[in-house]
Amino acid sequence: MRKVFLAMFMAFCSWCWIGEKVQAQDIAVKTNALYWLTTTPNLGVEFAVGDQTTFSLEGGYNPWTLNKEENRKLKHWMVLPEFRYWLCEAFNGHFFGVNSGYTFFNISGMPIPFHSRETRDYRYQGWATGVGLTYGYSWIIGKRLNLELTLGVGYVYSQYDKYECRTCGDHLGPENNHYFGPTKAGISLIYMLK
Repeated sequence: MRKVFLAMFMAFCSWCWIGEKVQAQDIAVKTNALYWLTTTPNLGVEFAVGDQTTFSLEGGYNPWTLNKEENRKLKHWMVLPEFRYWLCEAFNGHFFGVNSGYTFFNISGMPIPFHSRETRDYRYQGWATGVGLTYGYSWIIGKRLNLELTLGVGYVYSQYDKYECRTCGDHLGPENNHYFGPTKAGISLIYMLK
């Protein structure tokens, strides 16, 4: 719980520091359509901190059990801060980013991308944190609307409890995992505040 409060405090301090340096035209609100496909409501805020740099803070929360009889669920919450360097100007064209993230999860009956097929036969409850690099492109599609594509790779460390099956819940013990590979994907709709 201390980690959650620390992450929230750091986000608040960043918000206050950045808030002094930005004007309304330098702020964007966004949502990632790919997260919505996993039934995860999400929202992000991005601030210009220079002519070619921005700071983004995204979050998502999935509280639902998708199938109660089979205990299929992808419950989680996540916080994803990212610093971006834009090759042209902030919020337009190509960008590269450095990101980190923290999530708490309770997953069962779901295949986890880039892991073995057996993940759908167990339940996992724990947390993960990581860092990575991002590449993306943002198109201006309207006076206040942008469309953004993002891909990221990086490292994720996770610590979790593994349970024997999705429904019976026999505890198999704690485990951890080190993962290198794709960590982020996004098709985001962005609204520029003006």
